[in-house]
Amino acid sequence: MPMPSYPIYCYTDECKNLAQYKIAARWSDGVVSELKTYGLCCEDCLATWFARGRESHRKCRLIPGETLEEPGIYRLERGQRDQTLTRVAELESGLSGPKAKAE
Repeated sequence: MPMPSYPIYCYTDECKNLAQYKIAARWSDGVVSELKTYGLCCEDCLATWFARGRESHRKCRLIPGETLEEPGIYRLERGQRDQTLTRVAELESGLSGPKAKAE
């Protein structure tokens, strides 16, 4: 489904910024494949939502035949479907590095 034409705001309570990123993991049941969304957020809230996504991912239980990749950071782009969103690996590594783990 393409991004809607209306504005999408950060999921953080009290944050008034537009969402710029989608924290999600590729999921499949062997037939259907999609991005499992953990959160939509602005740049200011990215570290928090990425950490939440990783924590939620650890709690997921899969049934036989299901696959779920590690959460990633995807740049939201107006009019693009989930399958075409750009993954921003450099942001992930920056938030997963030694400094991020110490915080």
